[in-house]
Amino acid sequence: MVNKNFDNCASFHIEDGAFMGRLVRLDEVVNTIISKHNYPQNVSAVVAESTALGALLASALKYDGLFTLQTKSNGPISMVVVDVASDGTIRACANFDEERIKKAQELRKTEGEIEAAPHWLGEGYLAFTVDQGKDTDLYQGVVDLQGKDLTECALRYFKQSEQIETALQLFLHIPSNENDRWKAAGILLQKLPETGGKVNTDIDMSEAWNEAVTFMQSLTADEVFDENLSSAELLHRLYHSSKLSITKNKDYRFGCRCNREKLLNTLSSFSEEEINNLVDKQNQIAATCNFCSEKYVFDKGELIKH
Repeated sequence: MVNKNFDNCASFHIEDGAFMGRLVRLDEVVNTIISKHNYPQNVSAVVAESTALGALLASALKYDGLFTLQTKSNGPISMVVVDVASDGTIRACANFDEERIKKAQELRKTEGEIEAAPHWLGEGYLAFTVDQGKDTDLYQGVVDLQGKDLTECALRYFKQSEQIETALQLFLHIPSNENDRWKAAGILLQKLPETGGKVNTDIDMSEAWNEAVTFMQSLTADEVFDENLSSAELLHRLYHSSKLSITKNKDYRFGCRCNREKLLNTLSSFSEEEINNLVDKQNQIAATCNFCSEKYVFDKGELIKH
């Protein structure tokens, strides 16, 4: 059953618009993503947390198209990709080496434990891309993967590239039994430039920022994953004394952009020799989407005739 308190983002301002924030809580989205794959639990954990981060960062941008969060690294989990479309659809996947994961757990003696994402990602980079389609510039931000957790990796990007004072906290709930569900969440707070919003000269903005961050960090996993609490109620608990204004709510759902026609057009552009090299003994080409695991099968004849 879908819980209306999850799979959405609440945008808010505090202190007369001096600080901007986002609260993302995901349930059905991450469970659908994970159900599409047969990932080891540590891989599912990294994907779920990355999905919350992707939704959180995308929500802070104005774009019409696709926001992509991607990691590429030399660890057992060599790549994670999260796509967040402007219409609210999200998909995600990962590339990993299960043998390397098992060996790493044996070496660190962490079998059965969930370790922070950087343990599995290793050295590499974290990239954010905004693609708004033809005739638009592709925006991309890249930062080295450094930090004890995914939160620190993302904050490093803001410190180096955006130079906007930012606070961030991610949450992950891992199922404890077969009746339990995955959940992922995150809260983001940014200090806006003084030219944006109204500047309250009656308060010390530095002190107000520190207080707002302290309130944000007081949010617990038990609270953020409480199915009976709405995002508005959570934010009111944190910022009721900080001139809280909830400005927007956006819903999210799982959605994959793959389709048979698109793949057919791509394969049909290959030469006959290339197609002959790809077909199996039944003169067919099978392709499986990395995001949703949908399998498409094409006969050699339809590819050459198409």
